[in-house]
Amino acid sequence: MRRAAIGVFDSGIGGLTVAAEIAARLPHEDIIYLGDTARLPYGTRSPQTIVRYAERATGLLLKYPIKALVVACNTASAYSLDALRAATDLPVLGVIKPGARAAVAGSRSGRMGIAGTEGTIRSGSYQQAIHALDPVVELVARPWPLLVPLAEEGWHDHAVARLALETYLSDFAELGVDTIVLGCTHYPVFKRLISEVLETTFGASDVALVDSAVAVTTDLQQLLMERDLEAPQRAGRRSFFCTDARERFERVGGHFFRGDLSSATVVDL
Repeated sequence: MRRAAIGVFDSGIGGLTVAAEIAARLPHEDIIYLGDTARLPYGTRSPQTIVRYAERATGLLLKYPIKALVVACNTASAYSLDALRAATDLPVLGVIKPGARAAVAGSRSGRMGIAGTEGTIRSGSYQQAIHALDPVVELVARPWPLLVPLAEEGWHDHAVARLALETYLSDFAELGVDTIVLGCTHYPVFKRLISEVLETTFGASDVALVDSAVAVTTDLQQLLMERDLEAPQRAGRRSFFCTDARERFERVGGHFFRGDLSSATVVDL
């Protein structure tokens, strides 16, 4: 099992930010990544549909020798973890609880913003996870739906993205948050632009942006150590699958993963 891979899936290319963090911090581990590009976005789907999609993605990854499953999609993490854990004895990690812990630990004022897809915000998962850690935290949670298609389009520093963020960040600025949870794995590619808009438009230069990719990788690393599942010292292999639009997955996804995805294979779930 030490030589088995880490399975990672997302609704599209956003979860490649999680895969990139795992690859950077755990370079000896093999990674098998699945982006369900035929069905994105998950954030606008019903809970039942999200669970069904997540189960199918997991079913494909379980056909390969994996030792842990990382649900890199915030929406799927919000709705499907119980079903996925019932389907396998392997450890299943979501991104919401690690992100919530990082937010609570990093906030100075106890005023936080949560940004995510419509499905993630509607689920209340981040709100519940944060309030379970600190019941008195002030939260404002808002969906940022336009950022997913903009990220998929590769418009990480576009005027349209800036205008959208000026609108989306206004509620957070009004509350005076000192921490914003980026509750969608597409959002970290906008970190620089988010910080710039906060400073230039709202005069907020010290707002911390919580990237759940960093937090879940810390949990994964600890789990592998505790269970003696760390890979031997060698170069980890990376395998990429998508369910549609391979050329787009390779071209745009390369910016998320910060590497070459030309070996990606299209699969049918």
